Amino acid sequence: MPSITLFQTPPPESFQSQIQQLVIDNLTAISQVALPSSNALYPLYQYGVGYEVHLYLQAMDGSRGFPVEVVAALDDEDPSQVLGFALYLPLTDDPQACSLLYLAVKDGHRRQGIARAMVQKVLARYPHAELGCVVSQVACGQALGFQVLGTRGSQVLMNTRNHASQGLTPVLDTAPIYRSVEVRQIHAYLLKQHGEKAMVNAEKQRDRHLDQLAREAQAFVKVHLGL
Repeated sequence: MPSITLFQTPPPESFQSQIQQLVIDNLTAISQVALPSSNALYPLYQYGVGYEVHLYLQAMDGSRGFPVEVVAALDDEDPSQVLGFALYLPLTDDPQACSLLYLAVKDGHRRQGIARAMVQKVLARYPHAELGCVVSQVACGQALGFQVLGTRGSQVLMNTRNHASQGLTPVLDTAPIYRSVEVRQIHAYLLKQHGEKAMVNAEKQRDRHLDQLAREAQAFVKVHLGL
């Protein structure tokens, strides 16, 4: 079993790079958009979500005014290698609660108990944890000890308890990421590569995809909770 390590201050740069790569490699599974790789906008969201995680990692130095913590699974044979990570935010006004934002395990190391070990490390500090995921990931959340509470946009809202915490989740403003020069450059490259019609279609597909995820989440929760 890898070494499960807690970081309350920014991890070493090499670890941060590996964490961001895990985000990029697992975008569909861990992002709110859950965009499939077949969508022409996929590289843009890889950058956007990867940069969002970068900002959270930077915020671990206290510069954003709220705490961010990371649990990482480090390879026992080579501790410089990150096999998985869980990034979460302790909630304001509830010392027992946190919001689990991102969790991923490196391909080739899944189904070995790494995700469970990381979550157990998180819950040892904050037993009242919440997360949001798309319907296809609910079974994974249940296996980690979370139960279905309701919906939040395109996601199913899950919690380790049968009620949400009254604490407040700190919010990182991600809007500037998608207005940045880098995103405009990526979009311009994709536009040149695929053409305007394809990019317009990709945006429509993304919007339909999000609508479909929201409908699936609502239908799933309605049946699951017997509403």
